[in-house]
Amino acid sequence: MESDEVLSEEELSAVERRVAAATPGPWVGWMESRHGIGGTSFIQLRTDAEEGDEIYLTRATGGRQVVGVDAQTDADIEFIAGARQDVPRLVSEIRRLRAVLDGAFSAD
Repeated sequence: MESDEVLSEEELSAVERRVAAATPGPWVGWMESRHGIGGTSFIQLRTDAEEGDEIYLTRATGGRQVVGVDAQTDADIEFIAGARQDVPRLVSEIRRLRAVLDGAFSAD
């Protein structure tokens, strides 16, 4: 799909299914570069869980694994963690705006 194409109802529903299937949020990115956590950056899932529920990512650039603190990996982890909260809100906003538009066009 091109970025300037209208998001179809089927595509929006597919996004909602992916959101529903993912581990519930909130997700929090813990970055070694910012928090000095003594390990590697990770995404904490289910912050209310008693035991650790985390995702660790590795990055390879040019066929070589990136080791240690890496600003780009941290930015990507922050994006992924934020998406867990952002995507459902964006889907809701799209649905709300479509309803407003449908109401405006129905009134004509």
